Amino acid sequence: MGDVGVLLREWRGNRRLSQLELSTRTGVSARHLSFVETGRSRPTREMILRLARELGVPLRAQNALLLAGGFAPAHPEHALDGPDLAAVLGSLRDVLRGHEPYPAVLIDRHWTLIDGNEASALLTAGAAPALLEPPVNVLRLALHPDGVAPRIANLAQWRTHLLHQLDHQAGATGDPVLRALHGELLDLPGGTVTGTPAGPVVPLRLDVDGTELVFFSVTSVLGTPLDVTLSELAVESFLPANDGTARFLRTR
Repeated sequence: MGDVGVLLREWRGNRRLSQLELSTRTGVSARHLSFVETGRSRPTREMILRLARELGVPLRAQNALLLAGGFAPAHPEHALDGPDLAAVLGSLRDVLRGHEPYPAVLIDRHWTLIDGNEASALLTAGAAPALLEPPVNVLRLALHPDGVAPRIANLAQWRTHLLHQLDHQAGATGDPVLRALHGELLDLPGGTVTGTPAGPVVPLRLDVDGTELVFFSVTSVLGTPLDVTLSELAVESFLPANDGTARFLRTR
């Protein structure tokens, strides 16, 4: 689990804050913060949570900090398929259906597919069966040469976008699973691009039955999650970036 002071120092370094900057933001003296990080002083539960929130530490990692400090977790974690989260999960599935006829999927913190609407089948058509066996990782499915990659006209651009997004997420959360996934996907073929995209958004140009559809993606998360599991869910929706794509989807 690690010492709480060491973990707090790692999170502060991850956020590129000095002890003085964090001290100013939280009202904890720089001297006391130094003592906490070096193990000379044991932080209270309240101090751990205050520092963690200022550092933007995810709920799961906040619980890990508390456990390292000898305290009980502050945030509950319920099974996604259990009764406690049934109502919220049902509402999220309503959101997926509400995006029809446009594709939308529900994913967890590791980009594992939880559910998708009917239109999401457009994104996975033709992929190797092995990549579609649960648990399905949507990033691996998108970038693997046996997955969606051969149908993406701007693969290098879309791949660069996804890898950058994943790298940022791995750094922000400190999640070793995401870091390993980034390394795996980086080794896949497809190339990368440099520079600023020409348009207002990075598009996904996808071949569907000989027609090139153009999407932009929107990621939606819960605004005020108190449960660890819910805090790690996201709806990834793919909206038409031009009139031709919108017409195609509406008339399927």
